[in-house]
Amino acid sequence: MNIIDFHCDALLKLYESKGTLSFSSAPQLETNKERLKQGKVKIQCFAIFIEPEIPSDQKYQAALGQVDLFYSEVLRKNPEMKHIRSWEDFDLLKDGEIGAMLTLEGVDAIGNDLSKLHILHQLGVMSVGLTWNTANLAADGAGEPRGGGLTLFGKEVVRFLNQHQMLTDVSHLSEMAFWDVMETADYPFASHSNSKEICNHPRNLTDDQATSMFERGGTIHMVYNPPFINTDQYTATIPDLIRHIDRFCSLGGVKQIGLGSDFDGISTFITDLENAAKSQNLINELLKHYSEEQVRGFAFDNFMNHRPPLREARK
Repeated sequence: MNIIDFHCDALLKLYESKGTLSFSSAPQLETNKERLKQGKVKIQCFAIFIEPEIPSDQKYQAALGQVDLFYSEVLRKNPEMKHIRSWEDFDLLKDGEIGAMLTLEGVDAIGNDLSKLHILHQLGVMSVGLTWNTANLAADGAGEPRGGGLTLFGKEVVRFLNQHQMLTDVSHLSEMAFWDVMETADYPFASHSNSKEICNHPRNLTDDQATSMFERGGTIHMVYNPPFINTDQYTATIPDLIRHIDRFCSLGGVKQIGLGSDFDGISTFITDLENAAKSQNLINELLKHYSEEQVRGFAFDNFMNHRPPLREARK
């Protein structure tokens, strides 16, 4: 069963390896091409993430460095990898091809300069998360004690995303910033977050947040990081992850749940789901609990049915 995975950090690993890793088959990459093929990952989203310790005046260049690796290492050296540059491109993939889409995890790299975001959009970025865990010029993140919402600049960023039919990613936002996004964004979604009711972690979403997302037509993509699955634990099983899907389904989200592994950005793993090659283990377990149609939704169809062109913009 084909899968859309909405979040991985392979570009960061490639960037930090300084050319020593091959995207095609490097075992250090949980989402290398061979593993994506083995796991039937039909579309992989690649996050641009800048480590917080990078000096602010070097962050944009680091972002461009990761984009360069996306083009040179992911696309150019692997003809099967096809660049997703528009929401219509999802429908054009042929058998044997894997779609590759750029996302931005935190707008730290652009400072307060929207022209830099415009350039990243032209280079292919289609989804933007406003923060990582800390605060920046756009908003507070989930780990910022202040817990503030969007700044005026943050709202300007969201309006830019609306204008260009780009997704506004709420994963990593503070709760106040989440609600500001829900008031401002045409196309909100969560790329990699679980249920806070099941696991009380700042990165997860409350029932109220999840319900609001479903009411707005957004999708929530399950993350495979054990600390976001089981409270205060660094181990997890596939049934543990399915409890989060069960919870969101109970809130009416059965047609708006997706997958966002966070592979290459996590250091502990779900048993039997340690890399993209093992993705069908999750599918097989889901089929024990849900119908084939529902599981196809979680894996692929739910997001396809809720892409921006198919979602009504906020009035």
